[in-house]
Amino acid sequence: MDLWFSEFHTPNVKLSIKVEQQLYSEQSEFQRIDVFQSEEFGRFLTLDGYMMLTERDEFIYHEMIVHVPMAVNPQIKKVLVIGAGDGGAVRELARYKSLEAMDVVEIDERVVEVCKEYLPQTACGFDDNRVMLHFQDGLKFVRRCENQYDLIIVDSTDPFGPGEGLFTKEFYGNCYKALTKDGIMVNQCESPFYPEDRLSMQRAHKRIVESFPISKVYQAHIPTYPSGHWLFGFASKTLHPVKNYDRKAWESLGIKTRYYNPELHIGAFALPNYVEELLENVEGIV
Repeated sequence: MDLWFSEFHTPNVKLSIKVEQQLYSEQSEFQRIDVFQSEEFGRFLTLDGYMMLTERDEFIYHEMIVHVPMAVNPQIKKVLVIGAGDGGAVRELARYKSLEAMDVVEIDERVVEVCKEYLPQTACGFDDNRVMLHFQDGLKFVRRCENQYDLIIVDSTDPFGPGEGLFTKEFYGNCYKALTKDGIMVNQCESPFYPEDRLSMQRAHKRIVESFPISKVYQAHIPTYPSGHWLFGFASKTLHPVKNYDRKAWESLGIKTRYYNPELHIGAFALPNYVEELLENVEGIV
């Protein structure tokens, strides 16, 4: 008998991956955690039945959420990562020797422990001695912060369940307050393709625009996420993601990547017309 994992992207569209084995399953205090083994995508993690990452394509997401802001400001010293219990963003950040501290705030300690055991190629960054783990609500954590971080990465789950509070105007306002004068915030902001995801993306962008003077959106192709077309938000107090991009400084670091590169950095901010229209439709609404 064949075993398949299926996730509905809409009531009429689903992603299905043939599963060789279910490696782990647990109902934690916050969500259901599952790890599967597949031939096509290797091991993959789901939370409450939603795809979080696969071994085969996770590098795309994590490289784009980390290297884009790090290349804009190579002087970043202190980073706050909210979510990211799988460790992928931390793994990419740990490649920067100039970083002094990484605070990681994850609400569910079990996600970190499960990923350490079953997804070590992603969770290896947690071993870096600059990482400090905080198992608590990211919304509450950032409320207490002021002028502390050069970069905040919001690596949240979708805007419901444990991740719901990380898409609110209050949260983005608190992130602004927590950043230093040249601070940058980067967040995943869903897909522009299917209606429900599109509305979540527009709501997030609207609230970020209300909180930050510079707010841009960039894109990546991630095969196992709904529609494969995924967006990230780049928000800053002073730095523009293209005009202030320091290509030479980033290239001098000699960091080898599989997806991100300097040409892609510029091109990722060139969005399709339909996406630009979706963003413009909410930018002027307060």
